[in-house]
Amino acid sequence: MELTLSLPHLEATALQTLVIKLGAAGNGDFSLSCSRALHAQVLKWFQLGQPQISQAIHDSQESPISLSGLMGKRFGRVVQEGDEFYFRVGLLNGNLLEPLLKGLEQWESQVVLLSKFPFVIKDINMLPGSHFLVGSSDYTLLAQMPSDAKALTLRFLSPTSFKLAQNRYIQPVPLPDSVFGSLQRRWNTFAPKELRFPKTQWAGLICDFEIKSQRLNLDRTVELGSVGWVRYQFPDLQQARIANVLAHFAFFSGVGRKTAMGMGLTLLKGTTPS
Repeated sequence: MELTLSLPHLEATALQTLVIKLGAAGNGDFSLSCSRALHAQVLKWFQLGQPQISQAIHDSQESPISLSGLMGKRFGRVVQEGDEFYFRVGLLNGNLLEPLLKGLEQWESQVVLLSKFPFVIKDINMLPGSHFLVGSSDYTLLAQMPSDAKALTLRFLSPTSFKLAQNRYIQPVPLPDSVFGSLQRRWNTFAPKELRFPKTQWAGLICDFEIKSQRLNLDRTVELGSVGWVRYQFPDLQQARIANVLAHFAFFSGVGRKTAMGMGLTLLKGTTPS
């Protein structure tokens, strides 16, 4: 497929997600557990578009991108040529979109190898409404959204877990302080200084939930996390306001650990990103 992409100029404060659709270029067994390979491929596209940005993403302690795992409807592990798959890329800085699109354009019809299985790029969705995982916004817009609701529901679409106690332990349950502490840390890393939130001792409650544990194979390791939905309530009005902003931000950033490896893909129930 020959890519002809427009390269819009965005402010650094912009937030963007895009969905990249792939087609299988061969027949055989294939496992969807290829998150590390997806991460490496996305960095290759950044390297083609602007090498220093690729290196900065690789070296960052708080990643400015989030990735879903590879998704697609099929039965068993046998893949046939032409079978379609897709994955989502979230960008927490608007300056990242142009080098990514330039890298994709230069890649053109080259084969994408994921766990030694060949794919070709079929399409790239980046217009809101073109796919339920595509959206765009801005830190300023999110910070100004109406946020008087004291309760909100998050849907965790991929295994979600958190580091606790100075990174010594892993918590696989999306407790309020873990979820919103993670989101606040990421927001404060990438949002303009004037929009950053003060340190918060989260006092939210879980008022309903339906979650289960799920494992994600990251090639050399297996990660345990939670998937499902949780309804959170915040009696404190100030915390409720911040939590609502962060819940909208979760669509772009993901929640918890290894969000650049397919973990923590999260949606706020009842909303569609503009």
